[in-house]
Amino acid sequence: MMFVGAKVATVFWARREGAAVSVGRVASFVCLWVGMDGRAFFRDGKEGTRIDWVPGLVKLIVGAVLLWGVAPVLAGMAAGWVGMTGIVLMLHFGLFHLLAVFWRARGVCVEPIMNRPLQAKSLAEFWGERWNRAFNELMFRFVFRAAVAWVGPAGAVLVVFLGSGLIHDLVISVPAGGGYGWPTVYFVMQGMGMLLQRTSGARRNGWNGGMKGRLVTAVVLIAPLPLLFHAPFIYEVILPFMEVIGAGARTMGGPI
Repeated sequence: MMFVGAKVATVFWARREGAAVSVGRVASFVCLWVGMDGRAFFRDGKEGTRIDWVPGLVKLIVGAVLLWGVAPVLAGMAAGWVGMTGIVLMLHFGLFHLLAVFWRARGVCVEPIMNRPLQAKSLAEFWGERWNRAFNELMFRFVFRAAVAWVGPAGAVLVVFLGSGLIHDLVISVPAGGGYGWPTVYFVMQGMGMLLQRTSGARRNGWNGGMKGRLVTAVVLIAPLPLLFHAPFIYEVILPFMEVIGAGARTMGGPI
C-alpha cells in the first residue's frame, strides 16, 4: 500500500512537471516498474544506450545459488543472513536490473535502481547515488526538499534518515514483532556519519574519498547492520519465508 501510494504521488508530481502521462504508461509505471523516476519513465529514451543484461543475469544466478544452494546447509542466524543476501541479489541487483533492460529496450528512459554500490567512496555517494535509487528519489523529492526550508541542509539530512529509519521499522520490526527502534537507530547513524564525512577534518584525513573513504564508508555501513536486520526479523520473518519458498533453513527457532 505504501509503495502504491508513493507511485501515485510520483505520477501527479510528474504531471505537474509537464510530463506526458498516458493511462497505459501510468499502469506500466505503477505495476511493472520499481523505480520512482516518474519524469524519466514518461519520457522517451531512445537516444540513450542500451543497458547490458549480463550483470543482472549473473547476480540473479548468484543470488539463487546462495538462497537455495548455500543457505540450506547452514543453520539459524547464518542461514538467515546468507538467504537474505541471496534474496537481495536476486531482486534488487538481478531481477530489477533486467527489468530496467526490458524498459530501456522499449524506449523508456530508466536506470537500474542499484548503481554499483561497492564503488562508493563516501556515505553520501552510497546513499544518494548508488543504493536503491528508487527510495532515494522518493525521499529527496518529498522529504529532503521540504525539510531544508525548516532545518537547513544538515538538519534535512538527519530528517531524511530518521524518516527512512521509521519506514524500515514499519516493514522490518512490525512484521517481526520485535526489535523496535533498532532500524531507526541504524539510519540515524548513517545520517550522522554522512555529516561527519563532510566536515573539514574528515576531508583533511581523506575519510570521504579514495581508499580511506571506501574503508570508513564500509565500516559505517556494515558494522551496525545487525541493528537493521535484527534477530527478531531473521528468526520470525526471513527463516520462515525461506522455508515457504523451499530454501530449507534447518533451524527455525531462536532467541528473541
